Amino acid sequence: MEDNFFEKVYAIAKQIPCGRVTSYGAIAKALGTARSARMVGWAMNASHNREDIPAHRVVNRKGILSGKHHFQGTNLMQQLLESEGIEVMDNQIVNFEKVFWKPDVSKL
Repeated sequence: MEDNFFEKVYAIAKQIPCGRVTSYGAIAKALGTARSARMVGWAMNASHNREDIPAHRVVNRKGILSGKHHFQGTNLMQQLLESEGIEVMDNQIVNFEKVFWKPDVSKL
């Protein structure tokens, strides 16, 4: 089940537009498994060897870069987000509500 779940998570993550972010919980909710935000986080952590998964665009429900320690380099996650025009201050997305993207599983 885990591999299939991870692939569903990746399918949603690939849809996140450049310059936008979503949360672990939003992905879990879109998949109909609202209580599995932590498992979405595990999927994102497992995706770092896959360049086709924009894991840097997935943050926690408050817009905090909670997964940043899984990226190589001290501030790689922040640098990737900032290169897409997303402002980050003190490890948190500025104007999180404005750049938040709600997943749509109907487009899978």
